[in-house]
This record gives sequence, structure tokens and C-alpha cells, in this order.
Amino acid sequence: MHGWYGSGAQMGAWGWAAGIAMILFWVLIVIGLVVLIRFLLAKTRNEGSGASPRRDALDILKERYAKGEIDKDEFEQKKNDLQ
Repeated sequence: MHGWYGSGAQMGAWGWAAGIAMILFWVLIVIGLVVLIRFLLAKTRNEGSGASPRRDALDILKERYAKGEIDKDEFEQKKNDLQ
């Protein structure tokens, strides 16, 4: 008698499908972790570079000069301080 679950051949097909699904699941988990780690490392490297804050400060200084908040002498002095 085979019981509720039928013959072993029928369960064998489900066993293969479940095995493949499990392998795909773990492959996707590993790929997701690799992508996450690479994203975090790239973000850390970009924050650590010194060029971005200097450029941003110079852009802010140029905006202040363009708005008339500072005069030419103050602009030149602060620009030289940043460089």
C-alpha cells in the first residue's frame, strides 16, 4: 500500500523541484549580500574622498558671491584659503 502520498516516483519530482528551489534561494541570497556589500563599500569610499567637500565649499562660496552676500576681496581671500 502506498498511503496518502502516492508512489515514490511522484514524490521524487517534488523532491527535485524543492531542491532546485532551495539552491536558487541561496544563490539569490548570496548575490544580494554581494551587491549590498559592494554598495556599502563604494559609498564609504566616496564619502572618504577629500575632493568633494572642497569643491562643495567653493561652489557655496561662488553662490554667496553671486548673490552679493560677500564682496570680491572677501571672495578672493576665502577662495585662496580653500585652495
